[in-house]
Amino acid sequence: MTPMILAASDGGSDTGSFVLFVIVAAVAYVVHCLVWPFRACRKCGGAGRFRSPSGRAWRYCDQCGGRAAQVRLGRRAWTYVMNTRDRSKH
Repeated sequence: MTPMILAASDGGSDTGSFVLFVIVAAVAYVVHCLVWPFRACRKCGGAGRFRSPSGRAWRYCDQCGGRAAQVRLGRRAWTYVMNTRDRSKH
């Protein structure tokens, strides 16, 4: 067994391991949102547009407005917290 698995299983309780896993996953998601704040639009699949029913013209995606990307939920939360913190200083 690896030392990390042994250290995690020594206490007899898996609660500590679970809490540690949740904290590491949350930190990893925050870093992910800071490095890559945008995700592909779910409606258009990151294309930003659709073909018209006739197939001759394009129309922009209604959800992303043709930008093909949307801000991640974690990034929106991070921006809100940072703006709230800045407002509370004044």
